Amino acid sequence: MRLYFHYYWGCLTIAKELLINDQIKIKEARMLDEEGNQLGIMTLSQARAYAYDHGVDLVLIAPQATPPVCRAMDYGKYRYECDKREKEAKKKQTTVEIKEVQLSCRIDTHDFDTKVNRAIRFLQDGNKVRVCLKFRGREMAHQALGQEIMDRFAEACSEYGSVDKKPTLEGRQAIMFIAPQKQTAAK
Repeated sequence: MRLYFHYYWGCLTIAKELLINDQIKIKEARMLDEEGNQLGIMTLSQARAYAYDHGVDLVLIAPQATPPVCRAMDYGKYRYECDKREKEAKKKQTTVEIKEVQLSCRIDTHDFDTKVNRAIRFLQDGNKVRVCLKFRGREMAHQALGQEIMDRFAEACSEYGSVDKKPTLEGRQAIMFIAPQKQTAAK
């Protein structure tokens, strides 16, 4: 059995490539017909003969079972339906982007309101917001002022989102994450 690794939007999925017809190398198998009914345990040559007589492929669907399970089916149609299901699942997935808003300790009132409005727009679109407050020079001595600005920002955005991760100091910047509220993300 071959395993292929595919990346879909950051998550790892394993697609199994099933063995068909002449690729199968076992002595005997539990055989299933096209509808999934059991035909019993057959030798590989009998199973192949059954599949060829009915004009379908012999597919090894459970190699780890004792005895291994084979099924007579149209493999091309099966792969088409699997790909179709994967595409439908991809369409239903929603991606959450992380948007960033940068602040400073000496931000003025109008600039603060502009940043809050931008963050609210991001939250209404269903994205997370990363609020980054940078400390420059001697501003590191006034971290309480930075904490106050971050709290004020979180309070201003509280109607549209909630604080996902409290403000933490990483080097010379404080970082906070705000996640959208459920009813806002649904819009």
